[in-house]
Amino acid sequence: MRILTCLSICALQIVLFTFSTFAQTADSITSSSNSEDLLLKESKIQTQRDSTAQAELLKAIADIRARAAEAEAEPATGSRARKSDSLKRASLLSKINNLRSTTPGYPVQLYQDTLFSIYTRIGSFDAKDRAAAISHKIYQLFDAPDFNPDFLNIVENEESYDIVYNGENIIISVRLLDALWVNKSSNELAESYIAKIRESVVKQREAHSLLNLAKRIGLALLVLLLMTGMVILINRFFKFLAGKISVGKDRVLSARRMRKLKIIKAEHIEQAMLRMNTILRVLILFLSIYLTLPLLFSIFPETESWTGMLLGWILSPLKAVLLAIIDYLSNLFRVAVIFLIFKYLVKFTRYVFHELQRGNIHLSGFHADWALPTFNILRFVLYAFMMVLIFPYLPGSSSPAFQGVTVFIGILVSLGSSNAIANVVAGLVITYMRPFQIGDRVKIGEAVGDVLEKSMLVTRIKTIKNEEITVPNSMVLSSTTVNYSNQSKKEQPGLIVHYSVTIGDDVPWQKVYTLLKEAASQTIHIETHPEPFVLQTNLNDFNISYTINAYTKQPSKQALIYSNLLENIQEVFHREQIELLSPSYHVMNKLS
Repeated sequence: MRILTCLSICALQIVLFTFSTFAQTADSITSSSNSEDLLLKESKIQTQRDSTAQAELLKAIADIRARAAEAEAEPATGSRARKSDSLKRASLLSKINNLRSTTPGYPVQLYQDTLFSIYTRIGSFDAKDRAAAISHKIYQLFDAPDFNPDFLNIVENEESYDIVYNGENIIISVRLLDALWVNKSSNELAESYIAKIRESVVKQREAHSLLNLAKRIGLALLVLLLMTGMVILINRFFKFLAGKISVGKDRVLSARRMRKLKIIKAEHIEQAMLRMNTILRVLILFLSIYLTLPLLFSIFPETESWTGMLLGWILSPLKAVLLAIIDYLSNLFRVAVIFLIFKYLVKFTRYVFHELQRGNIHLSGFHADWALPTFNILRFVLYAFMMVLIFPYLPGSSSPAFQGVTVFIGILVSLGSSNAIANVVAGLVITYMRPFQIGDRVKIGEAVGDVLEKSMLVTRIKTIKNEEITVPNSMVLSSTTVNYSNQSKKEQPGLIVHYSVTIGDDVPWQKVYTLLKEAASQTIHIETHPEPFVLQTNLNDFNISYTINAYTKQPSKQALIYSNLLENIQEVFHREQIELLSPSYHVMNKLS
């Protein structure tokens, strides 16, 4: 019965201690956020509340003691009191369990060795002060020149079990409240504490002895010596490797070619390999020195705790990366399956459109020159759809940062590529309108020449003066395009070259017709069928305008054809002594 009463009183004291802690925490928070007057007011209110709570708990303790006295005096009444005390004790233990989960423990340490933790206070000493005082006394035992672990004993008192050294120096007092926190009896807890103190002090004294210190210094020097030798060997090895790369570059390294184009020279490969050799040397040296530090720190007890920290700086990221890779394997498999499906789908699509381009597959209304641009469009759509399917499985795709970056990039692309998108759309329209093909002689705006290239963004043409002109597709779509080659292809009569001359009205038109046709028939690259023909285009005041028209299937040689046609017109008319009145001029006769 006395034990039950003591347990209940201790539980009530824990609740009192918790209320006092909450009061101190509330006071500190209030002092940092309010003025001095408000602090005094809140402190008074909190003090009144704590006083009320403490009075209630003290009353409960007194009630428990009174019931214990009644139980000893009156057996019948004691049975009922024990039952009531058991219920109260269960309630108090429930409160203690709640406090145990929220109240921190303060470690008692000897160097880096944690012996046990303190959770409760004694009088004006809170748990933190108790832990610091106990640690200080244990350090005194460690520093004692004549320390003997057999001089540590447990002395039982009325309210506690004291661990005493040499009969007079109290190291720690184990009260019932301490035992209640760890679900042990006071005697058991005191026995556990004294065993840990003995073991730790003896262990640390042996570790810090002069002999062990000399051994550790010697071992540290040996580690440093080995590390120095390893650094020298690593440097020599990579220096030797760099020399081999430089000496054997002409024999081992060769330039990489793509068809007839040399894209990487042997010197470039040598520089890349030397740079890689230097980076690898620095990385291995850094890892060697870094991994030697934990070995050095583990030799001395004072720095032994740094070993795990240094290793953790490297192993923790590697472990996190490895676990992330393992967790990502399922999504990686999904990504691989989606990629392979679309890869072979694109290959099948490429095969179909290449066959359309070669003419092996025919589709009604689908021109062969549409095959390649249509395949490019379809490939882009397939890859875009593939990225939509893969995106949710990418690492970090669900993070706001990743989504924000993708949105930002999308905005930049949309704002900065408006002209490019306009040219791409124009390129698609031009592709399916088919206004010209590669090699056609065209006139786009003021530029005349042969089409060299037709891409999604621009069209390049080569003039008769060997000038290359790049025209944006949006300009091609918005300007007038003249194609000189469409009517010169198979089953077409050809391009009509024409030239106008003016002849005096005294010359019969039949003769003019004959002479112009003769000049056209003698011109190079002029077709005999259909035959050249002449048209009268104007009746002027003093002459008549005639236009000679002839067919040719060589539109890219118009300059040569026109030059030869003019030569022939002059020749035939001079032969017939007919004056050409182009350009017009006036003859002034001087009067005598």
